[in-house]
Amino acid sequence: MIAAASTTDNFALTLEREGLIVLPGQPFVLTTDETDLVSPRFSDGQAKNISLAPSGVVRGAARDPTAQIRLAALMARYRAWAESLIKAEAPRYAPWLETGRTSLRTREVAEGSKSPRGDDRRLHIDAFASQPTGGRRILRVFTNINPAGEPRIWRMGEPFETHAHRWATRLRAPLPGEAWLLSRLGVTRATRTPYDTLMLGLHDASKLDVRYQREAPRREVAFPAGTSWIVYTDSTVHAAIRGQFCLEQTFYLPLEAMADPQAAPAWILERMVGRRLC
Repeated sequence: MIAAASTTDNFALTLEREGLIVLPGQPFVLTTDETDLVSPRFSDGQAKNISLAPSGVVRGAARDPTAQIRLAALMARYRAWAESLIKAEAPRYAPWLETGRTSLRTREVAEGSKSPRGDDRRLHIDAFASQPTGGRRILRVFTNINPAGEPRIWRMGEPFETHAHRWATRLRAPLPGEAWLLSRLGVTRATRTPYDTLMLGLHDASKLDVRYQREAPRREVAFPAGTSWIVYTDSTVHAAIRGQFCLEQTFYLPLEAMADPQAAPAWILERMVGRRLC
């Protein structure tokens, strides 16, 4: 059962329909005991980010037990802050909020990735090959913690529905038994629904199309150091093109939590194809 939006849902409605909200001021500030952790030297040099799983496991960090404990404490504090923020601004989400990974991003975005699919400088929506969402929304909270005061630069693309129609002819339906096999082999951490297959198709089609990346409509947005922003990255076409040192918290929300479920990618894609996807 999806609850109707109320007069207290303005924040949630704006976020779901616009995709992104920038928070005023400096809502999250590092303590003096945490500032030295904002450095590439704490990365293992292999992983894209240093991350904290909901279970408490730290990945991507250098093999320094003391540093790992401190990094975990920083990311746990950010996770708690981000969760409190979402529950305060969008109280309808509180019963449904599922916590995902917390990340400390120390790499310069402009370095890019060897893999086009992994290159976040290319316009895309978020969809994860190994982590199907089954239609749940991907909500992320970011904070630019660059110690040199440098902004984080994003590009924002076209509306999700326009984006989905652009690639409609390239999207494929899952093969019979494909989702079961991927789950059985451990390729995916949950069963990939037809929705997940289409979303992954959108992600890959846009990232791999050189002409689209060159000519697609976009606008540039700068997030100054100290700024936090909240974004539905599954429906917001975006690209991170420049910036270093950022904290990020991922949450998942079901359609039942939405103030405007018809703005969700699952509803839009189901209207496009004329059948249930998740």
